[in-house]
Amino acid sequence: MISVTEALRQRISIRQFQSRPVSQALLEELLDAARWSPSGGNLQPWKLIAVAGAERAAIVQLAHTARAAPDGASEEGSDLVYPPNLWEPYRSRRYKVGEDMYELLGIPRADRAARLAQVARNFEFFGAPVGIFFVIDRRMGRAQWAHLGMFMLSLALVAVERGLGTCMQEFWATLRESLHRHFGLPDTDMVYCGMSLGFPDTTAPVNRLRSERAPVADFASLRGF
Repeated sequence: MISVTEALRQRISIRQFQSRPVSQALLEELLDAARWSPSGGNLQPWKLIAVAGAERAAIVQLAHTARAAPDGASEEGSDLVYPPNLWEPYRSRRYKVGEDMYELLGIPRADRAARLAQVARNFEFFGAPVGIFFVIDRRMGRAQWAHLGMFMLSLALVAVERGLGTCMQEFWATLRESLHRHFGLPDTDMVYCGMSLGFPDTTAPVNRLRSERAPVADFASLRGF
């Protein structure tokens, strides 16, 4: 069985999936493993909604309808994925991974239409047969949001262990209110983000993208050793 270290190294954002379906039984296996993710005070603040088949198709249609609206699928109150006016080194890191992706896709910077079309594939789960939405109670604090993030990573690593891939998609926050209405969520709940889940298309060039990571010395201060 794959080690945790190898799962971490192998996990990437998959942006092209096979059409091969993911069974309910397999998804339940993944969730049964991921539920052991760390949770401060054992609050387990995560909820999720998984869609496949007709339910998935309805979400894709909702997204494309919203995207065609005058505001371009950007809803009032939706959080930005990144802070405004990113500073260094974060600005350069974001720029590089984006350019590396478009280079693998063969899309030059000047081809704005093709780049926008690629961005729009977020709303189709990049072809993945399963879409997952992570939901949290609006009254939760920063600590519980961090615990939700740990749950998401746990699910992504378990997926790698089983031969599947994922793409975490904060992009779905741009449709947060539409999704809230579609799922009939209570006022206290909110959709944080989405995730694509399926079997990676290993022949797709975009799935060769492996973003760089800063060396330990750049982010860690080891004292008293």
